[in-house]
Amino acid sequence: MADAPAARSGRAPEPAGPAGQDRRTVLAGALLGAGIAASVVDLAVFHLILHWHHFYDLSTTGVALFSDGLFHAFGWFVTVGSLFLLADVRRRGTMSRGRWSGALLAGLGAFQLFDGVVLHKVLRIHQVRYDVDLLLYDATWIGTAVLALAAGLGVLHRARPARAAR
Repeated sequence: MADAPAARSGRAPEPAGPAGQDRRTVLAGALLGAGIAASVVDLAVFHLILHWHHFYDLSTTGVALFSDGLFHAFGWFVTVGSLFLLADVRRRGTMSRGRWSGALLAGLGAFQLFDGVVLHKVLRIHQVRYDVDLLLYDATWIGTAVLALAAGLGVLHRARPARAAR
């Protein structure tokens, strides 16, 4: 019998069994990685500890701090949501730690890459740091993001479940 909410929305129901469990594991890891990148790496280190930038630096200090607050809330919402999803995955059965770890690294790298390319370079709503030559900072930010994303995708690929024989 089809999942009623999925049938009404026109979406296919989530696969049951190992395929659905794997998707939820990967989603939990990717969301936690993005949440860690947002809440710990970017917000805690660069916004609060180093004072290098705010989420939105194109206005007053009050607006910049308000934007940091919204960004902080969003980052922790994603982080906590990922932990609830992880708890649900573990409750439903076995979980691939390799797939989860790879997804965590990929999520962290993807978030940092999005931040470095879209927010820093395309939209220019903030930079890594101000009053310095940005080339080294941008290369480091984007380069480490690409490395984390590539490492995460590599781990995900190596830890993928074997396909059933047809």
